[in-house]
Amino acid sequence: MKYILETKGVHKYFREPVLFHVLKNISFGIEEGEFASIMGKSGCGKSTLLYILSTMDTDYEGELYLNNQLLTGRSGTELAQIRNEEIGFVFQFHYLLPEFSVLDNVMLPARKLGKKSHADIKKDALEKLDLLGIKDQAYKKASRISGGQKQRVAIARALINNPKIIMGDEPTGNLDSKNADNVFNIFKRLSEEQKLSLLVVTHDKDFANRTDRIIEMADGEILKNHYHRRLRGQG
Repeated sequence: MKYILETKGVHKYFREPVLFHVLKNISFGIEEGEFASIMGKSGCGKSTLLYILSTMDTDYEGELYLNNQLLTGRSGTELAQIRNEEIGFVFQFHYLLPEFSVLDNVMLPARKLGKKSHADIKKDALEKLDLLGIKDQAYKKASRISGGQKQRVAIARALINNPKIIMGDEPTGNLDSKNADNVFNIFKRLSEEQKLSLLVVTHDKDFANRTDRIIEMADGEILKNHYHRRLRGQG
């Protein structure tokens, strides 16, 4: 079984104002093409875990692997490079630059990575926007499009460097049910057609119930995994 992302015995402590054990012995893996969600009450450690998985927080015990490579202990510069190349992010708020065009917003992470020419990045960005059904908005300012369209632009931006995994923190939290449904369907299609792995923290039960697996957390621990769809190699 090939895990794109894996943790082994991850513990996290907050040391201020008093010592607090936030995450306790977190061990799990996300397979290639798996669409998993993390659920749990506020304060159970979901967002803290996502910060560690995304390599933003390196102050933890245990091991984190991406694509079978150990990330724990690597330098901040190395992790920033890995983050930009291998991980896409979609947040509750889209964080688009309002005065930039939709196209320029999508191109930004690839320009930062600097591995392709401007022309190639532009071509890739237009393809991603086309995939998400908003290519016709490419030259509009990001401030001039609707909330649902902004979230699709944020997904296109997350896809621009062809990451191994997309991580979402409440990506539908700010959307009405129709647009939340759109985002879910886009994610589902990416997992099934592009074999992209997705890990999404959500409070939306309907959203989570349609993913391949719900990872349920409470008090800093994984309580259980609810599988809705068994993946290849799991029978």
